[in-house]
Amino acid sequence: MNKLNYSELSKLIQVNSWTKNKEGVDLCQEIFAKWLKPLDFEIKVYKQDSIGDIYHYISPKKDGKKVLLLGHMDTVFPPGSFEGFREDEEWIYGPGVCDMKGGLFVAYNALKKIKDEFDAIYNIDMLIVSDEETGSDISKDITAKVAKEYDYCLVYEAAGKNLEIVNARKGVGTFFIDIEGKAAHAGNRYKEGIDANLEASYKLQHLVALTDLDKGTTLNVGKIEGGIGANTISPHAKLTFEIRYTSISERDRVLKEIENIVNRSYVTGTKSTLSGGIQRDVMQPTREQEEFIKKIEDFTGIKLKTESRGGVSDANIVASAGVVVLDGFGPYGIGDHTIDEKALKSSFIQRIDLSYKIFKALIENRF
Repeated sequence: MNKLNYSELSKLIQVNSWTKNKEGVDLCQEIFAKWLKPLDFEIKVYKQDSIGDIYHYISPKKDGKKVLLLGHMDTVFPPGSFEGFREDEEWIYGPGVCDMKGGLFVAYNALKKIKDEFDAIYNIDMLIVSDEETGSDISKDITAKVAKEYDYCLVYEAAGKNLEIVNARKGVGTFFIDIEGKAAHAGNRYKEGIDANLEASYKLQHLVALTDLDKGTTLNVGKIEGGIGANTISPHAKLTFEIRYTSISERDRVLKEIENIVNRSYVTGTKSTLSGGIQRDVMQPTREQEEFIKKIEDFTGIKLKTESRGGVSDANIVASAGVVVLDGFGPYGIGDHTIDEKALKSSFIQRIDLSYKIFKALIENRF
């Protein structure tokens, strides 16, 4: 395959599928369903009220390993913020061309090649969710449950700069600390106040100190709220923060220390409450994953480079479900989550070829 017609991808890109635009996401799902229906997939739709519907494409089964292809149809761009599709000799441009409608396009073309060659697709299913960009809060339970039915999972997020696949992703959690103090006039009754803002400042410093860059652990207090005005002792403050980590041991260390910080009052009389939690747990390299990579290299003749990423994806959810998962099977792109998003045409060709060779080995029961 030396050339690729991007007209089908263009149709998908030109429909706005911001996570909160249910109508647009549903339309994109329907477009994709029309592509896969001729490939003889059974289609199971998980209807949703507040987000786009979730689609599970199910192929006939026979003896052998079973693989789930995983992706998302939503983007981060509200209507009118970044829309349209264009291409030149080297790149294609538009919302989702690399994150990750382009990845879905890769999987579709590889599946189509398998159908043309074997006249059937076995043991290769696909799940497309619709809220990945906002944390998969609704879809994650469906993804975890579905994933357990499979031996392997390939996720079609964008490839690395040198066409790396992703074998590790940090875990991430978002938390909130609400601090109660006591209001008082800052001039007349200063001693009667209990300063929630001051308590927040102490907590912030102790929280940030949990960062350990050598171990890949970060804690970022991204938002601070509190107080009424300059002449009033603050009766309330709130910290919003995120943790990212590369290992279970670091997760447990940080969570324990957060609890200690919340329970300690640095300013006498303040009371603090913690909420939030882990959104996607860490995806760590495993021996089973290494063996899967070796098999792919043997069967495809393609040497796979790997990388770890600080960002999360639904691969984290599948890894937490105990399934062997690899990510980054989409095209290489840059500018994702910005109005400069683009994907490299040559990477589409390479990724379709890689997926096709993996699917062929699965169909031929060589795994």
